[in-house]
Amino acid sequence: MTTQRCYYEILEVERTANEGELKSAFRKAAMQHHPDRNPGDPEAEKRFKECNEAYSILSDPQKRAAYDRYGHAGLGGGGGGGAGFGGFQDASDIFSDVFGDVFGEMFGGGGRRSGGPQRGQDLRYDLEITLEQAFTGAEVNLKVPSTQTCDTCDGSGAKPGTQPTTCQTCAGHGRVRASQGFFSIERSCPRCGGQGRIITDPCRTCHGVGQVRKERTLQVRIPAGVDDGARIRLQGEGDAGQRGGPRGDLYIFLSLRPHELFTRDGLDLYCDTPVPMWMAVLGGEIEAPAMCPDGMKSGDADSCRAKVKVPEGAQSGDVVRLRGRGMPSLRGRERGDLLVSLKVETPVRLTARQKELMRELAATMATGDGHHPRQTGFFDKARRFWNGVVGGTEGAAG
Repeated sequence: MTTQRCYYEILEVERTANEGELKSAFRKAAMQHHPDRNPGDPEAEKRFKECNEAYSILSDPQKRAAYDRYGHAGLGGGGGGGAGFGGFQDASDIFSDVFGDVFGEMFGGGGRRSGGPQRGQDLRYDLEITLEQAFTGAEVNLKVPSTQTCDTCDGSGAKPGTQPTTCQTCAGHGRVRASQGFFSIERSCPRCGGQGRIITDPCRTCHGVGQVRKERTLQVRIPAGVDDGARIRLQGEGDAGQRGGPRGDLYIFLSLRPHELFTRDGLDLYCDTPVPMWMAVLGGEIEAPAMCPDGMKSGDADSCRAKVKVPEGAQSGDVVRLRGRGMPSLRGRERGDLLVSLKVETPVRLTARQKELMRELAATMATGDGHHPRQTGFFDKARRFWNGVVGGTEGAAG
């Protein structure tokens, strides 16, 4: 069994590495192991593919969040092609992203200035909730790993008592310009890595990054009526920004846990309810479970029961609709319905006397007397089928 290497180890970066550090590490590793620079070397080609896969995951905020939380298993297949987030980027897209800034302004095009404030990355959190929580709404506590500004150095990356110095090569701009013939090429400063500053004495807590990875506890309100696949956006609860940039956002993707009694279809709820055979014949009333209007913790069990009238002669599979006992609408006061599917149950373990009574009843209910309309219609069709087979007209219409 092949053991997959840690993506951070492949790129030789810390788990707190920011976007710029990831890009710089990938550029260095990709150039080192590129097949064109190592012709005929299968090991170099393997390393190059590993670097490509590692960067495609760690440069994507959603995939990185899943990988940090669950490892390779969180990518839905143990590798870069995570089922929950789609396959990984095409290699040409990655190289365009990483190496494209070298030629960013060759033909007048602009690029993001590395030295300025940068918005933090968005995060994704997958949350499973119960049908009861979706019905009444709920408040849940989530533990979310995210990048936070380092408290020790207040995000400067420098050891307390010291300050980063302005990079003399780029004068603090993070980019340098070079002329080649008629063209002027701008690229990230090779000395400061596009940061615009140099940290000579890094903070021991964040190792000069200015950010640390921590787990935060957030209280999230789940609104009543949410459905499977709903998404909640928490603005400013993602990763911390760099150099004073704003925080990213946190996206919570909801999924509904299967319920042992109900199934949901939009705003409607479905419930299969057994009905005694004698009640299906004579009619009557049963109690079916229903969602509690005031929630499961209200203590009012009666509110979680629904009276269902069973019509005389009910058949298995007949549905009784209870208006307004389904799910609430996420937007508005509309409510769905509760659809109770009647399942006629044949009695078992009868006593001798009960069997005797059943035989007496059966003797009085001959086929064709109108007591069993479905059975009569079925056997009429069956006889036509059998007659067609015997008469050599199998499959004939009529």
